[in-house]
Amino acid sequence: MILLDGKKTSLEIRQELKEKIKAYMAKGHRAPGLAVILVGDDPASQVYVRNKEKACADVGIVSKSFRLSADTSQQELESLIQKLNKEAEIDGILLQLPLPKGLDSQRCLELISPDKDVDGFHPQNVGKLMLGLPGFRSCTPAGIMTLLQRYNLDPAGKKAVVIGRSNIVGKPLALLLLQANATVTVCHSRTKDLTKEVLDADFVFAAVGRAKFVKADMVKPGAVIVDVGINRTEQGLVGDCDFEALKEKVLAITPVPGGVGPMTIAQLLVNTFGAYKQHLNL
Repeated sequence: MILLDGKKTSLEIRQELKEKIKAYMAKGHRAPGLAVILVGDDPASQVYVRNKEKACADVGIVSKSFRLSADTSQQELESLIQKLNKEAEIDGILLQLPLPKGLDSQRCLELISPDKDVDGFHPQNVGKLMLGLPGFRSCTPAGIMTLLQRYNLDPAGKKAVVIGRSNIVGKPLALLLLQANATVTVCHSRTKDLTKEVLDADFVFAAVGRAKFVKADMVKPGAVIVDVGINRTEQGLVGDCDFEALKEKVLAITPVPGGVGPMTIAQLLVNTFGAYKQHLNL
């Protein structure tokens, strides 16, 4: 069994980025800049933002944080985004979701300039993904594809099942797999005989938000399992897949934690570096 170590792989990517940024700065260029907007005091969001800030500092990206109170108005938030769109030294804008109730997250995401949309959520970048055109890809799906590449696990010609159809993971991941020449099935809460669909898959991507949802009897021997879920239980953090039951049966599997999560942050850094290069015509 191959353990798809996202933590190790993300550190390798971060080291590569660090060296590239250092080389550009040695030539007299400024450092890349990322603006992070956090509204309210959601504990999980605060942890995510701290991790992203730490990762930025590690590779040489200047991270500017904007922590706003939960009673921030829609107009105030939109004004901040529009201001950051115009700042030359800000290459990427990250709006940490979810926003407090009463704020329109979709409207805010659409206000972010597409060339600073390092989360890959702007309709323009989503449309480019659909058409197979260059653009920023959603960080979790793109990070997953990079992880597979780094372990030489090619989905081309294979059957891939994505469990979950969210705009952040399921849908963009399905499109990236199609671009990689996989035959893709997207399953969800209305899928009839989910076990049959999953049993037929060479690659299984679980993003349903239900602890240990994918059992050993749902997966064929030799499958590749990518677990996107993070569920807090009395036993600690667990994924959407029953890791202990699956690990002896599959070809490869991601751990939780330490699998997809670190790759998501690594991809955010990659996207920010890409935006930086575009803005400076490097």
